Amino acid sequence: MPYVASAEYGKDNVRICKIERDASTSVHTVTEMTVMCLLEGDIETSYTKADNSVVVATDSIKNTVYIKAKESPVNPPEVFAGILGTHFVDKYAHIHGANIKLVTHRWTRMNVDGKPHPHSFYRDGQETRTVEAKVTRNGISIKSGIQGLLVFKSTGSAFHGFVRDEYTTLPETMDRILSTEVDCGWTWQFADLTACKAVADKFTPAFDAAREITMKTFAEDESASVQNTMYKMCEQILDAVPETKTAIYSLPNKHYFEISKFLPQLLQKKSMALTEVTDLSWHNGLKNTGKDAEVYAPQSDPNGLIRVEIARDETN
Repeated sequence: MPYVASAEYGKDNVRICKIERDASTSVHTVTEMTVMCLLEGDIETSYTKADNSVVVATDSIKNTVYIKAKESPVNPPEVFAGILGTHFVDKYAHIHGANIKLVTHRWTRMNVDGKPHPHSFYRDGQETRTVEAKVTRNGISIKSGIQGLLVFKSTGSAFHGFVRDEYTTLPETMDRILSTEVDCGWTWQFADLTACKAVADKFTPAFDAAREITMKTFAEDESASVQNTMYKMCEQILDAVPETKTAIYSLPNKHYFEISKFLPQLLQKKSMALTEVTDLSWHNGLKNTGKDAEVYAPQSDPNGLIRVEIARDETN
C-alpha cells in the first residue's frame, strides 16, 4: 500500500521590495527579496483523498509574505524568515513546519559628488545574500549564506601531487589562474523566535565577516588546492562568529586554459595535423605558453566542483 513519505507545498518566487524612509534624515533604505515558503504537516489527505480542507492556499501564503513584510522589519533577513515561519506554525495547528528561503538582491547606494545619495542605488553584481530557515514548534534552524559572488585571481594557486594513474592527463602546475563562484553558508540554531530576535544584531555583521573572510583568504592564500583554501575560510568564519554551528562552502573551479591547448583541435578541422602546431608560434612566432601565456580561453564546462561542511568541535 503506497503512502505519502514526505510532502510540502507553498509559494515560490514571491518578489518584494521594501523601502524604509527615515523622516528625520530623508535617507531611504531599499531591500529587494525573492521569497519561497513551503509548508509541511498533516496534509497527506490533500494528496491521497483530494481533501482540500487541510490546504492553506498558496495565494494566501503569498499574501502573508506581503503583509508580514509591511508589519515587520525585513532586515536582518534571518529574523524575517523566523517571523514568517513562526506565523504559519502558530496560525495553523495542522502545519508542523515551514521552510523559508529568502534571496536578498544587491542594491548599493550611489555616491554622487563624493557623498552617499539618500535615495539612489545601483546593482554592482549578481551576488545575493541568502537565508534558508526551517521553523517548527521545536525550534528554528537557519542557514545564512552568500551566493553568486564571482572571484578571480591570476596567480597564487597551484595544484600538484594528486593521484596519477592510467586515467590521468592533467599536468601538475605550480602556478595557475583560480576562479570560482562562491556559494557559502553558516548555520544557527534557536529555541524559538524570541531567541532568534535576541541576536538580531549578530546576523549582518556575520554576513559582512564571512564575505570579508572569503575575499581576503581567496586573494592572499597561496592555494595548494581549492579544498585547502575553503577549509581555511570555514575555520575563520567559525572563529569570527562563535554563535554559528557549521560553515559550508561549495566552489566550482572555473577553468581558464592557455589558447595553445585548444588551437590544435581547431586547426585540425582545417586538415592541419596536430603535430604541425604546438602553440601560437605558428603565427609570426608568438609565444603564449608557460611564463609567456597572456591569452586564455574561459571554459564554461565541464568544471570541478568542491564542497565541504566544517563543524565546530564541541568537545573542547
